[in-house]
Amino acid sequence: MNDFTEQGLRDLLAAAESPASSVRAAAGRRLAAAPRIESVAGVVHRLLLDAQDTGVTSDTAVALLARRDLVGLRAVLAARGVASDQGTADQLAAELDCDPRWATGQDGDELIVQLRTLAADKDPDVRNEALLRLARLR
Repeated sequence: MNDFTEQGLRDLLAAAESPASSVRAAAGRRLAAAPRIESVAGVVHRLLLDAQDTGVTSDTAVALLARRDLVGLRAVLAARGVASDQGTADQLAAELDCDPRWATGQDGDELIVQLRTLAADKDPDVRNEALLRLARLR
């Protein structure tokens, strides 16, 4: 259960700073489910680019993609577009490639529609990543 009260969010933000990767990963999973993710977007972005453990990256990305919405997909594409560490970039690419929506036609179509929408995003990193993903489908 996610506690998105003011205190609950403060606790999650504190957990996102933990030296323990398992605590950061749990915070990433929970923050990814926040109804108003825009208010914690910076922290989620940092967790996606976690320099110490790609497990944090993976858990946060999987939770964002599980939202099945533009906000979650956009966050993962934005992180992939700026990832400077090769391990992190590869992990984000793997999570995008392994999104369960690719497994079935209808869900894959939903993801393609979202990628097409994000291919016109104002952020060039998001736009470029969406275009790269779409180009691979041709």
